[in-house]
This record gives sequence, structure tokens and C-alpha cells, in this order.
Amino acid sequence: MQTLTLDGREYVIIAKSDWDRLAARTRTGEEGPLQALPKADADGTVDAIAYARASIARDVIKERRVLGLSQTELARLAGVRQETISRIETGKQTVTRRIMAKIDKALLKVKRRRVA
Repeated sequence: MQTLTLDGREYVIIAKSDWDRLAARTRTGEEGPLQALPKADADGTVDAIAYARASIARDVIKERRVLGLSQTELARLAGVRQETISRIETGKQTVTRRIMAKIDKALLKVKRRRVA
């Protein structure tokens, strides 16, 4: 991935094949909306665990989508089950440090491969 600045705006340059794949996913509706962050209650407080789950879910989904990976592909690269990725992305599971480290390592590996 490369960046280019034109008229003060930064653009990302990606391979045409990556653009085509991402555009096709958007057209087919394969990728739905991000997990909603929980709303504050009447006192203005938000459940910390629910917020953390949703925030992590959103981050994993965004990174996975940017890299053009399916849940299955990310799971394989991270050495976890696809169901684990699904539960994390839907906020149904609080991810452990060990699992998050595996996911982060897999995402970073894909990013580095694309830059090289």
C-alpha cells in the first residue's frame, strides 16, 4: 500500500485487484454495518464490558475488511476457529489477551506482506 497527497488530501493507492475485490463485496452486501456502541443509560454511564467488546469488535472488523480478509481467512491465519472471530466481531465474547495477540499478529503479517 502506498499513499499519495494531492491538494492537501491523502489518498491510498492499492492494487486494482484489491479494489475490485473490495468493490464487489460492497455491491453484494457481503459486509454489513459495524457493531453499534452501547448507549449510555439515564445516568450517562455505559457498561464498560459491553463498550469494550463493541469497540474491539469494530476494530477487528475494520482491519479485517481493509485487508480484504474473510472471517475464515483471518481465523486460519491467527490459528483460531472462525466461530471465535465471529463471536468477537458480534460482541458476544470478551476476547482474551492471548487470542487478541494472535489476531493482531495475523493482521500485521498480512499488512507487511502487502507493503513488501
